[in-house]
Amino acid sequence: MKDGAAQAGRWWRPHSLRTQLLLWLITLHLVGAVVTAWFSFLAYGNLVHNALDDQMRLVAESYAGGDPPKIPRAVDSEAAFTRGAFVVQIWSADGMALRASSYPALTVPLQSGQGFRNLRTGTQSNASWRVFTAEPGPRADQPRVQVLQNEDYRRRRALRRALLEGLPIALLLPAALLMLWLIVSAASRSLRGVARDVASQDERSPTDLSLARVPEEIAPLVGAFNHLLGRVRSAFATQRRFVQDAAHELRTPMAAIGLQIENLRAHVPAGEATDRFNQLEAGVTRAQHLIEQLLSLSRQDAPQRAMAREAIDIEVLLRESVSQLMVLADARRVDVGFEGSITPVVFAPAAELRSVFDNLIDNALRYAPEGGVVDVRLHEIEGHAVVDVLDNGPGIPEAAMDRVFDRFFRVPGAAAGGSGLGLAIAQTAAERNGMRIELRNRGNGPGLMARVHLPLPPAG
Repeated sequence: MKDGAAQAGRWWRPHSLRTQLLLWLITLHLVGAVVTAWFSFLAYGNLVHNALDDQMRLVAESYAGGDPPKIPRAVDSEAAFTRGAFVVQIWSADGMALRASSYPALTVPLQSGQGFRNLRTGTQSNASWRVFTAEPGPRADQPRVQVLQNEDYRRRRALRRALLEGLPIALLLPAALLMLWLIVSAASRSLRGVARDVASQDERSPTDLSLARVPEEIAPLVGAFNHLLGRVRSAFATQRRFVQDAAHELRTPMAAIGLQIENLRAHVPAGEATDRFNQLEAGVTRAQHLIEQLLSLSRQDAPQRAMAREAIDIEVLLRESVSQLMVLADARRVDVGFEGSITPVVFAPAAELRSVFDNLIDNALRYAPEGGVVDVRLHEIEGHAVVDVLDNGPGIPEAAMDRVFDRFFRVPGAAAGGSGLGLAIAQTAAERNGMRIELRNRGNGPGLMARVHLPLPPAG
């Protein structure tokens, strides 16, 4: 019932094109049916009126020409009022006496003059009658003849005919509505295709929408949207070039500064100077890390070329990632453990997978306290392979959980050292390869768990 109500709500939306077309079509058909019925009523009423008048004249002449005059056949009230039977009256030559009548209950005097006229009587609810009075015969003693017919019968007959003429239009209305539904649905299919193309756009590298199956009426709109997409692509390209150029320009001097700081260490006296030197070295290290993250980010934002997919053993790749990050773990005295109970294989570019897991493990090492623990686990949940990266750091407040994948977002109060880009880079690479990253605070103590849901292996 709810689905049906929702469908009806979508159909009768006041600003819907289909709703407006339906209302206009119903109005058009109803007006057409009424106008057709009205003109049919007038035209057929005139036709019926003339035909029955001719019949009345012929009946009157047939009775007036008889010698002696014929006795009219009796009719009852049903025949006179319902079936429109003619009522024949035969009067004396002087018109003073009614000699015979097929319906004596109808008391209508002989009309003066000859021809047709309409009149009302006090009988049968003040009924209206059509009256034809024949001309007097050539002989003075020849009787007069008058023929009457119920006028309401004539109107009912014309009305029935008019309704029959308008009936096909009324019957055509459901078929027309069905055709409207089909036509509008077919026409809106192209609009839905455009909407799907827009929804499937990569926000960092949008492409033009195809005009091949777009109706002419909305082609200018799609063309204007493509023009806007072109401007967006140009803005993104400018931004990428700036970030990439700035990172490249900073990479070499920062490497030289790092090398000079390393050479200068032996000449720094112990005490407060050493503490200040260590702070300087940490700042340079953080700047170098940020530059590398910016370069990685600019490469991800660039239009993607087809990268070779290969069968990657996730267990081997995780062990390599842990091994490469042991320098950071040793510097912060963090105990790193790895546990793998399965050996899944993922078909994806190796660089993309390294980007996912290197950033997640690096993020865990940076936010784990000194002397803390980081565990990497490879296992199955309900038959699906997952990778868990767990730390015992401060975790993420629930209010900030929806924003942690935003670029340059750092949790308020977090320790210095992060760039706010690691999770964004990991998320982009994961989505591009059919993986999903899930973050949640650990329930059995402090810390965060980052779970990567690996894609299913391809069939065959």
